[in-house]
Amino acid sequence: MAEVRIGISGWRYPPWRGVFYPQGLPQKQELHFASRALSSIEINGSFYALQTPERYANWYADTPDDFIFSVKAPRYITHIRRLRDIDGPLANFLASGVLELKGKLGPILWQFPPSMRFDAELFDAFLQRLPHDFTAARAVAAQHEARMAGRVAVSGRYRGALRHAVEIRNQSFVTREFADLLRRYKVALVVADTAGKWPDREDVTSDFVYVRLHGDQVLYASGYGDAALKSWAARIEAWRHGGQPDDARLIVERVPPRRASRDVFCYFDNDIKVKAPFDAARLVALLGLGEPLGEPGAT
Repeated sequence: MAEVRIGISGWRYPPWRGVFYPQGLPQKQELHFASRALSSIEINGSFYALQTPERYANWYADTPDDFIFSVKAPRYITHIRRLRDIDGPLANFLASGVLELKGKLGPILWQFPPSMRFDAELFDAFLQRLPHDFTAARAVAAQHEARMAGRVAVSGRYRGALRHAVEIRNQSFVTREFADLLRRYKVALVVADTAGKWPDREDVTSDFVYVRLHGDQVLYASGYGDAALKSWAARIEAWRHGGQPDDARLIVERVPPRRASRDVFCYFDNDIKVKAPFDAARLVALLGLGEPLGEPGAT
């Protein structure tokens, strides 16, 4: 059966306190609370700075056994180096402790800036570098730079698959060559709702689908009404049963490879006005995967 994970992007937001989080809940207990309300969280602190093995291990220990994290890869690789000379930074990221999440590690998200255009040769080389299981990832991590000494985790016995998803924000990526590259390397194209600001495509290029909902009308701020959530629920149902929506917005007009089911990971990133956790819970309920949360402010 397909695994469907509906969650939030990040969990530590001051405006959520007393609205999503109960009044007076200690900050150190927020992940514990959020991970019991929803089944997955996208870690985005890793985008801004390398985290530590201890931090990843604590996150692992603080969440339920069946919980899943997605991890946003460092902007140093995607936005600063822009995929050039990244062997060291990629090894550093994988050595920084992300593998300490073991079976709770879901897809790794690679988000690219709006100013970055598609370069077929550069992206081919990047996708080739991505490890697709823990054994390969540990081998890459072992090549970390010397400056990482004392804050790495490169050993371990866990064996499992690694998944990757790419989020684009430049129209130049809307080309068959890019979609074909993702499909060749079994990397998912992120389905991103960005209130019309950036390209929105839904090509199925892997054995899972990754969705980011940044806001229905206003980026990072507006919530999703009943009609919008029902529409997303219908799309998720199509993906989870191995197909795609009849009105899918595609780079390449073609049906996805035949599968009985596909896993779906969906994260709400409309956090500014505390919409994300409540919208996520409503979508969970629409899909029959759980109960909605109380009204904002009622926790």
